[in-house]
Amino acid sequence: MLSTGTVRLTKHHGAGNDFLVMLDPDDTRPLSGAEVRALCDRHRGIGADGVLRATAGRNGAVLTMELRNADGGEAEMSGNGIRCLVQAAVDAGWVTPGPVAVATAGGVRVVKYYAGERPGLGYAGVDMGHAVLGPELPLDIAPDVRFARTVNMGNPHIVLVGREVDGATVATVGRRLEHSVEERANVEFVWSGPDAGELTLRVWERGVGETLACGTGTCAAAAAAHDWGLVGSRVRVHNPGGTLEVEVRGDGVWLAGPTQKVADITVDASTLADLTALGGHRL
Repeated sequence: MLSTGTVRLTKHHGAGNDFLVMLDPDDTRPLSGAEVRALCDRHRGIGADGVLRATAGRNGAVLTMELRNADGGEAEMSGNGIRCLVQAAVDAGWVTPGPVAVATAGGVRVVKYYAGERPGLGYAGVDMGHAVLGPELPLDIAPDVRFARTVNMGNPHIVLVGREVDGATVATVGRRLEHSVEERANVEFVWSGPDAGELTLRVWERGVGETLACGTGTCAAAAAAHDWGLVGSRVRVHNPGGTLEVEVRGDGVWLAGPTQKVADITVDASTLADLTALGGHRL
């Protein structure tokens, strides 16, 4: 995986939610928060919403996922990220397609991955665990909100259902609500459509900002909307970067969608050191 003086990565995305993946089976190359910020910087670095490092499995899993957001902070879980990580591991021959158990900071999750019909394209579903629906929140938490509550998907979310919102609202309200709880929250802005029984969302991710998609946010939105009677147990959720499918079941929430490998990347260690010294992603 690693050669002297280089860091090897692959880049993937799930519905536009993009990640850099490092396979480190011997657990010899942890990345610092500063290095992650440098790599994720979209102007000086490679650019990504986060970095995933895969190491040997634990707790009965075959892989362990370490996730850092673009600001370098550690996060518990990413529904799109874990699907990309398994794609990278399958491509490298570390694991075989089909069910793959992955240990995360939010618990062990099982990903079912299958190669697509074109090079670099895959399709993966993941058992996201239970959506823990929190208390409903005051409707004046943001403009034009009809329903609001907290949801925990192994990481914290605030789900707002109302009218379609613009980017300025996502940034202003999202930044404020992200910091409204101690552990910082991801914030989903959700409305019905475009077809009956479907949802559309925009998301503000903690430590990243607005992203083109969010797997855990998609699940949180679907679970909350299902509890409110707005959608059925199976729902298509339209993120700006693509559509993800969610099934809310008695034993948890299932998330599915495509993954796309974008590139193989080699970064010289001295270049990474220089980029790290310049700083990186800041909200």
